[in-house]
Amino acid sequence: MSLLFSPLRLRSITLKNRIAMSPMCQYSAEGGRATEWHLVHYPTRAVGGAGLILVEATAVEARGVISPEDLGIWSDDHLPGLTELARRIKSAGAVAGIQIAHAGRKAGVLPPWKGGRPLHQWTPVAPSPLAFAEGWPVPQALDPAGLEEVRWAFQQAAKRALLAGFEVLEIHMAHGYLLHSFLSPLTNHRKDQYGGSREGRMRFPLQVAEAVREVWPAELPLLVRVSAVDWVEDGWSLEDTIVLAEALRRRGVDLLDCSSGGAIPGVRIPLAPGYQVPFAAEVRKVTGLATGAVGLITEPFQAEAILQQGQADLILLGRALLREPYWPYRAGQALGFKAWPPQYERAF
Repeated sequence: MSLLFSPLRLRSITLKNRIAMSPMCQYSAEGGRATEWHLVHYPTRAVGGAGLILVEATAVEARGVISPEDLGIWSDDHLPGLTELARRIKSAGAVAGIQIAHAGRKAGVLPPWKGGRPLHQWTPVAPSPLAFAEGWPVPQALDPAGLEEVRWAFQQAAKRALLAGFEVLEIHMAHGYLLHSFLSPLTNHRKDQYGGSREGRMRFPLQVAEAVREVWPAELPLLVRVSAVDWVEDGWSLEDTIVLAEALRRRGVDLLDCSSGGAIPGVRIPLAPGYQVPFAAEVRKVTGLATGAVGLITEPFQAEAILQQGQADLILLGRALLREPYWPYRAGQALGFKAWPPQYERAF
């Protein structure tokens, strides 16, 4: 029996398989609103057989967009498009999930195919006034009022995600964006209760998780994406991630989505097939929290082996699903499982 095609239950939600679409920005929104691109792109992967579709990093504040073309969820004006998007994903056979995010000091850049350089259209916010790189704006350090504003924004975003019909919510605490930048000692130089020790640096991200779980229904799962390591000595470590995972588990988080890197530029990452899987495996082993494995997972037997070896509970596919929206059908063929819908039977 293929584990990749076995159901996964998270609270009241049952995924039909262990294949999830990883959140990937499309840089195709208009004023934060979903466009026809989103309404075709995401349901196509649902038709393609993924059990869970996680919609891209969706900004909880206007100043928290990675680019001005990001999806937003800071206003009720965004609800019609997001509601239609969730409806189409579900009607195509997948569970609809969404990642809520704040880009912090990495906000306000051009899409990657336009160069990805900072636009300098507003002053971003961060735990400390440290620019991401030379030529990037120096962010404003969040004061207590600013921290409360961000907490409230994440909470309101969770409420809107529910109104839009999403059934899985993921908080973005990875890749150098705002919440990760609080966690990492490379980017958090604060001297108050939100900096210094690991406990201090974890404080604000955990408060955000608490605020979100407070309004996200108890019967629906809450996920968190983390950068399990910074890939830099004296940066955030796997040991830190294990402590954070246990703290998140106690606060009602159901699965840790284990990515890595992004805190600072110019880091050498040892890219190889499944290079981040050991992080998911160790968190799962030590804490008992369910984990998602992501990063250069491209082949069906590779994904199956990760699950069979108990290294993760969920396989998140990113670029593989951009290249091949119907990857689950190929995986089903390889693993002896009928993954395609009856409408496509004649093709197989």
